[in-house]
Amino acid sequence: MDFQKPYTDQSFFLIAGPCVIESREHAMFLAERLVDITESRGIPFLFKASFDKANRTSLSSYRGISMEEGLEILSEIRQQYGIPVLTDVHEAGQCAKVAAAVDVLQIPAFLCRQTDLLLAAAATGRPVNVKKGQFLAPWDMKNAVDKVRSVPDSDAVWVTERGTTFGYGNLVVDFQSFPHLRKTGCPVIFDATHSVQKPGALGTATGGAREMIPTLARAAATSVDGFFFEVHENPEKALSDGPNAIRLDHFGALLDQLLPIWRVSRAAALADGAGK
Repeated sequence: MDFQKPYTDQSFFLIAGPCVIESREHAMFLAERLVDITESRGIPFLFKASFDKANRTSLSSYRGISMEEGLEILSEIRQQYGIPVLTDVHEAGQCAKVAAAVDVLQIPAFLCRQTDLLLAAAATGRPVNVKKGQFLAPWDMKNAVDKVRSVPDSDAVWVTERGTTFGYGNLVVDFQSFPHLRKTGCPVIFDATHSVQKPGALGTATGGAREMIPTLARAAATSVDGFFFEVHENPEKALSDGPNAIRLDHFGALLDQLLPIWRVSRAAALADGAGK
């Protein structure tokens, strides 16, 4: 995969997988299924899963497995299926070790302004996906991108929209965000599943409006280079972010809707000189 331009002329690129590693068997199962779904459609694909969710709503929430075990599983998926793998980093001290096992380091939205974390991720030489904070204006993401690019020999930088805090317990997606994010010169990604979260809506856990995922994704297909989806075969039993995960058996049909919208929109943007 060309991390500077991870999409193709015919397809956006895709980051997808479970929110968190629940077990080796579960991660391998989803990776295999997602490879089948994306290969049959010619979609460039990165598998995503977190070994730790350090920002869960409550202390009792499932966070994941150990970093050592999680990285072993991600490395195995990378080798067995020949696909790039992405995971989150939460502390600067994690970056070098994580970079040895995965292809792309992701900065969680709540941490997008953490200078030491951004610099440490960039210093690994791996591509860095910076998720826009729910509290941040899209044009302010330029500062986060500049921090990553300030590191000599840093690799590609991506930026991801995941909704903006709107009152208490709600997120909205401002589609004017995408042109502003594009001005960073980075590939622009839409996180269609975290954008429908309802933070803290379940009291000790985050809720979500899963039924809104297709509507937001179809709208974003006019403007982005890539998509991020959390996918689960049984979201009601997912150990993290089940209310905002898309069902595995619905996923292929949604991708089939998004591809033609993306192709038409990308061709129009290129004709207008606005596409990359």
